[in-house]
Amino acid sequence: MIESYTNLYNPDVLSTLSNLSNDEVFTPPHIVNQMLDILPKELFENKNTTFLDPATKSGVFLREIAKRLLVGLEKEIPNLQERIDHIFQKQLYGIAITEMTSLLSRRSIYCSKYPNSKYSISKFKDTEGNIRFRKIKHSWSQNKCEICGANKYEYDRIENLENHAYEFIHQQIKEYENMKFDVIIGNPPYQLSDGGAQASAIPLYHKFVQQAKKLKPRFLSMIIPSRWFAGGRGLDSFRLEMLGDNHLTKIVDYPISSECFPNVEIKGGVCYFLWERERTDKCEVTTIRNQEKSVMKRPLLEKGSETFIRYNQSISIIQKVFSKKETSFDEFVSSMKPFGLRTYFVGNDKNFQGAIKVYGNKQISYINIKDISTNLDWVGKNKVYITRSYGAGEDFPHQVLNKPILGEKGSACTETYLLIGPFVSEKVSQSVISYINTKFFRFLVLLLKNTQDAPKKVYKFVPKQEFEGNLTDDFLYKKYDLTKEEIDFIDSMIRPMSNSESKIDSSEDE
Repeated sequence: MIESYTNLYNPDVLSTLSNLSNDEVFTPPHIVNQMLDILPKELFENKNTTFLDPATKSGVFLREIAKRLLVGLEKEIPNLQERIDHIFQKQLYGIAITEMTSLLSRRSIYCSKYPNSKYSISKFKDTEGNIRFRKIKHSWSQNKCEICGANKYEYDRIENLENHAYEFIHQQIKEYENMKFDVIIGNPPYQLSDGGAQASAIPLYHKFVQQAKKLKPRFLSMIIPSRWFAGGRGLDSFRLEMLGDNHLTKIVDYPISSECFPNVEIKGGVCYFLWERERTDKCEVTTIRNQEKSVMKRPLLEKGSETFIRYNQSISIIQKVFSKKETSFDEFVSSMKPFGLRTYFVGNDKNFQGAIKVYGNKQISYINIKDISTNLDWVGKNKVYITRSYGAGEDFPHQVLNKPILGEKGSACTETYLLIGPFVSEKVSQSVISYINTKFFRFLVLLLKNTQDAPKKVYKFVPKQEFEGNLTDDFLYKKYDLTKEEIDFIDSMIRPMSNSESKIDSSEDE
């Protein structure tokens, strides 16, 4: 059993488990070790260092920490069994997210799911060891959990079923507050279904980060979805908190999540970070894409931006754009429901005298003017429609946005689309469409678009132009004085706009 820690062995069951796809993603051992590598080496050479995984699933974090401590403490505690007992009983702690993962974690860490058994690599007095699991109840209010937002109809379950009320965020853990952990590290659950349509879910991971900070560890490192970079549902305050925190000293970002979690697609990618209680500095941002690494030490908020600029290579481009001090294109972009028509709205399938043409989800229909409840004056003007949602998938280069549609006079749209305009003529609308089709335009949108959702705010970095003719990338690259390296980077990120018809279904991926 001791050889499990002193030797590297294959196959590793924890590598296999990391390929499972759900909202509680298992972490591959090599990613765990990358996260441990950004911690100071001396932590693993100090017998007083304490570690907590507040969302243990497979036990891989604690297992890999144990391997390092076994090497780092060899001189101070020469006897192997004494060293093992000290590490497992006084340095490593975990809170399991389910009863099953508590057994799995104990098995991978102690070599026995019951650490008080004769098979355990270190003998404890009870069946838990330092890996605890408590069945916690949600705090229901108006059919939602006040703490995590879980839907009562989905998660108010009978006693023998998991209800996913995770202990670390649902209950104050006084004994852990008193322990003053040196390192809190882990991979928290990412989201919970909220009972809405299709795969509607609420984020959870930020609550684990916030709770961990309350324990005031010396170091905090977690691997979480990168969607927080741009905020969004339930994440706006968390984004501001993180981006304004100069204790956040390292971020390692995987825009393609499968490069981190094989066979698992997480929209917007994933990242892990290092937060240091006793140090403030600019953040070292590392982006790993297509196995290429870019590293830059920089402020999390660039001057002139309230948003984190994800890609290091884009910093110089965005600075050149900002230097022109041009008005943002987002002033042309409507909010959702530009005409008050919901996604599921359907008019008549046949045209009739005086009908308004409506662009909707997967179809075109016709309605009376009285069915328009808002922005009636836009109906008779020239405009452009573009779907609010468009999936980019995992592969670069991306298209980023769906193909824009010319919104002729006498037309409207459902909330499947955003409206851009209105404009004084069809000629101006066509010029705007040519601009949207450029790689330059869609690159600037990509910097704010981390998921398939593309609301008004993702157009904020895009500058307005004089819309007097066909706009091209060559013209824009020259206008903003982009270098060959900057143009090559845009080319690597953005593919030419498809010549096919615009997709009507906003939920489709590329």
